[in-house]
Amino acid sequence: MPELPEVETIARGLASRVAGDRIESVWLGSKPEPLKSPAGEIAATLESKRIAGVRRVGKHIVFDLEPVRVARAPSPAQAGGNRSRAKKKVGGGARPAERRTPSAQWIVHLGMTGRMVVCEPKSDVAKHTHAILRLASGRELRFVDPRRFGRLSVTHGFQAPGSEPLEVELDRFVPLFRGRKTPIKSALLNQKLLSGVGNIYADESLFRAGVRPRRRAASLTREELRLLYLGLQDVLKEAIALGGSSVSDYVDADGDEGFFQLQHRVYGREGEPCLVCKTPIKRVVIAGRSSHYCPKCQK
Repeated sequence: MPELPEVETIARGLASRVAGDRIESVWLGSKPEPLKSPAGEIAATLESKRIAGVRRVGKHIVFDLEPVRVARAPSPAQAGGNRSRAKKKVGGGARPAERRTPSAQWIVHLGMTGRMVVCEPKSDVAKHTHAILRLASGRELRFVDPRRFGRLSVTHGFQAPGSEPLEVELDRFVPLFRGRKTPIKSALLNQKLLSGVGNIYADESLFRAGVRPRRRAASLTREELRLLYLGLQDVLKEAIALGGSSVSDYVDADGDEGFFQLQHRVYGREGEPCLVCKTPIKRVVIAGRSSHYCPKCQK
C-alpha cells in the first residue's frame, strides 16, 4: 500500500499536471467496491468543477474543487466605473491573492494497487479502470485499481484522523505514545495517532532510533521518543525526495518508480547483514504485519 511519501509524490505530480483544469464529464465503472460515496453523488459533485489544487492528507489524495465562474460582460456604466477605479489603483501595488475555500473535495485512497493516471483519450483503457474524468484540456484522469481496495468519495472539509507526521511538533509527538501498552510498531501504524505512516517507514524510523518494534510504546523514554521523532522526520523527507519506495506496484503520476527502496536499511532485508554492524536482519510478525529490525542495533 502506498504510504505517506508515495502519496505525497503522487499528489505533487497531479497538482503540477491537472490543477486549474476543469472536469467536463465523469465515467464510473460498475464495480461497487471503489465507491465510498454513491456514484451519482460523485459524478454530480465533480462535473463542471475546476480542480483548484491537489494535496495529500494522511494517505489520501485530496482534490479541492471549486465552481467554474462564468464572467459576464460589464454594462457601459460599470465599465466606466471600473476604468475610474483602475486609475486610482495605479501605483498602489497588487493585492495579495485571496485563499478560496473549496466548494467540495474529491477524496482518493489508493488502497493496495490503486493508481491515478493522466493520459490522452486515445490511449488504451486499462482493464481495471474504475473512473475516468474528461478534462477541459482534452486529457483524461483515470483511476485504475486491480485489487479494488482503493476508495473514491466526495465530501467537504476532509481531515485525517491523526496528527500529520511532517507537521506535528515533538511536544505533541511524545504524549501520543505515553501509557500505551501496544508495541511501538503498532502504535506508529495507528492512523488515529499519526496519519500516513505505514509499514516501510515505521521499520526504517525505528531502526534509526535504535528501538525494537516489539517494545511497548509506554516503555520508551523521552529521549528514545525524541530519536524516533527525528528518525521518522528524516526517513519521510528522504523518501519524498527520492519519489517514494517502489517495492510492489507503486509508480508516481508520470508512471515512474521511486528510488527510496535502494536506501532501505532493514525493511525487506531479512537475513541480509545489517549495514551498520553486519548482524543478520530479522523479521517478526506483530499484529499481522511484518516487522524488520537489527537485533544488535535496536534495543
